[in-house]
Amino acid sequence: MPGAPALSGGTAGPTALEPLLRTVLAALAEGAGRRGGPVPATTPGELAAHVAGEFAAASGEDALPRLTALLAYGSADPADPSCAAHLHCPPLAVAAAADLAVSALNPSQDSWDQAPAATVLETLLLEELARLVGYGDEAAGVLTSGGTESNLLGLMLARDRVLGRASGRRTELEGVPRGGPRPRVFASAAAHFSVQRAAALLGLGEDAVVPVAVDHGLRMDPDALAGALKRCADDGELPVAVVATAGTTDTGAVDPLRACAEAAAEAGAWLHVDAAYGGGALLSDRLAPLLDGIALADSVSLDWHKLGWQPAAAGVFLVRRAETYASLARRAAYLNPRDDEEAGYPSLLGLSPRTTRRADAFPMAVTLRALGREGLGRLVDACHGLALAGAAAVRAHPRLELHCDPVLSVLLFRYLPTDGTGGADGADGPGRTDRVNAALRRRLLREGRAVVGRTELPGEGPGRVRLKLTLLNPYATPDDVARLLDAVAAAGRAEEVAV
Repeated sequence: MPGAPALSGGTAGPTALEPLLRTVLAALAEGAGRRGGPVPATTPGELAAHVAGEFAAASGEDALPRLTALLAYGSADPADPSCAAHLHCPPLAVAAAADLAVSALNPSQDSWDQAPAATVLETLLLEELARLVGYGDEAAGVLTSGGTESNLLGLMLARDRVLGRASGRRTELEGVPRGGPRPRVFASAAAHFSVQRAAALLGLGEDAVVPVAVDHGLRMDPDALAGALKRCADDGELPVAVVATAGTTDTGAVDPLRACAEAAAEAGAWLHVDAAYGGGALLSDRLAPLLDGIALADSVSLDWHKLGWQPAAAGVFLVRRAETYASLARRAAYLNPRDDEEAGYPSLLGLSPRTTRRADAFPMAVTLRALGREGLGRLVDACHGLALAGAAAVRAHPRLELHCDPVLSVLLFRYLPTDGTGGADGADGPGRTDRVNAALRRRLLREGRAVVGRTELPGEGPGRVRLKLTLLNPYATPDDVARLLDAVAAAGRAEEVAV
């Protein structure tokens, strides 16, 4: 890397990038080889000290290879079959390569003159994804940083439309009305925490969110929703939105979307479907029927950095009718002057709460054209097949207990310690069982053997801790999953002595 620092764009950019990319690829390989597994075998304190030392020592031409190798060594690698804790996918190589082009060119989606081609590509991609959901030509949307931002957008538009209709005021200008009926948002007890966070940010308050009961698989109970909406009306409160989840983080459960749509419509509430995870089912002929009714939603969240194998961020927010987006419209003279738009220069500024916005649609567009829905659907089906195989392996294991059948690609289970005589104590010692399961996960991390998720079922008291495999590597095999489960059981046996 001799001479003055070079830029990644312009006609000379590719020439400047080429040797640097070779350096990065070599360092990635070196760091991954040194890691030798899904996560480095170390403790948080040891890793922090190592990172601090490398950061201090890196200098000049040594900085790029040294710190890249450090990043690869110190990463949890979702491409390793034993890294299966979170909705954190291994990106496809074609998507990562396309993402490099975005980084090199650095377009920003807040005005046409910063991203001429990317503006058109995002618009075309969103039109295609809207059709995938089942929306018509009147749909609109935007690329987001993920489900949290998309859920915030959905509830913001719900607030502005429903509260505005009820109060006769423009909520986005005048704020949440004081007095009048209390606004309420209904979501399942297993819905993502971003629903409460969004309610807080929007001035509704976290307590405005009414948790609706779920079944054993963490799927919203439609009768419980109907009852909650009726109590809301009886109490003189205002149902602003129903948030249905298509793919909960813990079990991949899909709420009864059609029933949720009917209940929301009857109550005059907005229906937002959080399909950040489960939206990937739309790519699969086998799994798409799980999302029956999603086209009835007023808004939808999708994340392609989950079951879409894209580098983060690849979130999508869609509305069924573009007119409902009106409260987000903004005009800035230096970005989208009216005369430019009248002259045919489009602007995406009024579709997002962000101004500077990366061209994250580009890797998605490349992937969709390279693989097509059919090719991506095969990857979704492969992950679903892994979950089914994993469930069978859990059922056959004497020390593992399956919570429920997998819906998408999540497997929820726990390790059952022995009671000292060889029998399982899962029912008799729930507190001990929780401690063993929590500790075995940390043991696997410390030893660099596996990254396994941990969660807790809704409710109170001990006995709710569960382990979770989120299987998003379509090239992993059932044998890989079986080996991972064996590693969990071995770590559990080792922890029984210590806990």
